Amino acid sequence: QVQLVESGGGLVQAGGSLRLSCAASGRTFSSSVMGWFRQAPGKARELVAAITITWSGGTTYYAESVKGRFTISRDIAKNTLHLQMNSLKPEETAVYYCAARKIYCSGRGCYDPTEYDYWGQGTQVTVSS
Repeated sequence: QVQLVESGGGLVQAGGSLRLSCAASGRTFSSSVMGWFRQAPGKARELVAAITITWSGGTTYYAESVKGRFTISRDIAKNTLHLQMNSLKPEETAVYYCAARKIYCSGRGCYDPTEYDYWGQGTQVTVSS
C-alpha cells in the first residue's frame, strides 16, 4: 500500500500562485507514475500533470490548459511530489488530488484516473476573481 497526503491548497486571487505538495509513504517503490488530478463540482476528475518514475528522472505530462503555467516535480529523497501552479484562473477552482499507479504508462495512457491505484484525500484550491 501507498499512502498519499496532500498539502498546500488554499485561497488565492486570479493570477496568483500556489505550490501543492504530496507526501508519499508505504510501498512507494511500487509506484511507476505519480500525478495530480483535479475535480470541480459537477465535473469529471481530470489529469493536471503526471510524471513517470525512472532513475533518469522521468517524463512529464500536462493538461493542455496548464502547459507553461504548472510544473510537476519530485523530491526523491523526501518521497514528495510537488505541483507549482502559476497564473491561476478562477475556473481552476477544484479539489486537487495526488495519485499514484503501479503500472507504467506513456502518452494518453497516463491521463485516465481509473488507472491510478492510490489516492490522497485531496486539497481544496480556490481561485477568486
